[in-house]
Amino acid sequence: MILSSLLSKKTIILLFLCPVLLFSQTKPVKLVRDDANKKIDVLVDNKPFTSYFYPGADVLKKAVLYPVRSPKGTLVTRGWPLDPRASERIDHPHHVGIWLNYEDANGHDFWNNSIQLTEKDLKTRTFGTIVHTGIKSVKSGKKKGELTVTADWLDKNGKLMLTEETTISFQGTDNQRIIDRTTTLKAADKEVLFKDVKDGLFAIRLARELEHPSKTAEVFTDAAGKETKVPILDNKGVTGNYRNAEGIEGEATWGKRSRWVNLGGKIGDEKISLAIIDHPKNVGYPSYWHTRGYGLFSVNPLGQKVFSNGKEELNLKLAPSQSTTFRYRVVVSSGEVSDSEMNKLADDFGKL
Repeated sequence: MILSSLLSKKTIILLFLCPVLLFSQTKPVKLVRDDANKKIDVLVDNKPFTSYFYPGADVLKKAVLYPVRSPKGTLVTRGWPLDPRASERIDHPHHVGIWLNYEDANGHDFWNNSIQLTEKDLKTRTFGTIVHTGIKSVKSGKKKGELTVTADWLDKNGKLMLTEETTISFQGTDNQRIIDRTTTLKAADKEVLFKDVKDGLFAIRLARELEHPSKTAEVFTDAAGKETKVPILDNKGVTGNYRNAEGIEGEATWGKRSRWVNLGGKIGDEKISLAIIDHPKNVGYPSYWHTRGYGLFSVNPLGQKVFSNGKEELNLKLAPSQSTTFRYRVVVSSGEVSDSEMNKLADDFGKL
């Protein structure tokens, strides 16, 4: 009885002193194939987190992770154009969920391609399409889930430009979700040039609440001169703020090099942190960032000439059959994440 009592008291003390250990344990991850709806659902601790969604070029011009939820189930990605929600912006229909593509590969724009292109767009610009080609593996696990998929990057005539193999792993705790994406792009039978441009490479389109409050109406112009007007909206409940590893905040993080950028904000009563982390093995590390206050959160190591005002230039080239690999981590947390915690997450990712 005395020993039992002592053990109980010790257990209570540990519960009091070590809540992080007890409540930050890695949760089981389940991946569920839904071939009929062209998606793979990802559940962490039996709670929906995201889906790998590959509906086909008649809906999207690439596969995406969509939607994405916080550990408490709050949607952190924009719904429009697939599932519109009140008060959202309706610009840039190609910004859906989480994706990886690029604005200029051999003169083909994979970034801006969507089903909402006009006849003028199609006549004046050259678009490429990324077509999902297969699911190589789907693995659930007690600590991590993982899927490997393939895709083809096709030119305007449907000819193969690049092959893609992507492995995405998912893990989570009570208050945090982590996505690690590794994508290898391999040139087909011709050289592929990734020209230095601003729109790329790995990106998220955020829920309205995680945008920066609108101050002025904006007009954004792409490489072909096409304008997209982004108006001032009602800023009620809009709380987002970027912060990078150097302590630079807000839209000033745009065009800066950093190994991570963390977006803090609030949706309803839930504080949310959403971060993207670069990997030391990536070309151009630490990357430049394409972080816009209107909800585009993107890391782009291939736009060096644009972001450096011409002081640097990359123009990455792949010879026939040559490949390059990109690695990125996304961290979605319920609650605030400090710089020291972000550095630890980046350090851990860098060891993979």
